[in-house]
Amino acid sequence: MMNKPRTAETVAVLGASPKPERYAYKAMELLQEYGHHPVPINPAFAEIRGERCYPKISDAPGPIDTVTLYLGEARSTPLIDEIIAAKPRRLIMNPGAENGVLATEAEKAGIEVVEGCTLVMLRTEQF
Repeated sequence: MMNKPRTAETVAVLGASPKPERYAYKAMELLQEYGHHPVPINPAFAEIRGERCYPKISDAPGPIDTVTLYLGEARSTPLIDEIIAAKPRRLIMNPGAENGVLATEAEKAGIEVVEGCTLVMLRTEQF
């Protein structure tokens, strides 16, 4: 079943994984199914689900509409400047990826911060 989004988005998946049991992989899969363009960001892999994987968000082709975060606070804090420099419209902090400092800095930069699950948001048309 193909679900067409109201507007297709370019979505940076920070902490993307090629492992099907990981939520970051499931997000890539569902974003593709819903007609969005997921851009995997993880320096450990060259490709995930047929999409070129970029080592850093700054290496990814822009513009990025949404960043969906699958990294814990210790791994996302060093990326704050890089995430803000990408100028996404929205940052989704998936369960376990919450980061108060990142949220504050992103909001100061005019980026909408959502604490939610990308999978649930897609399935309930809240994406």
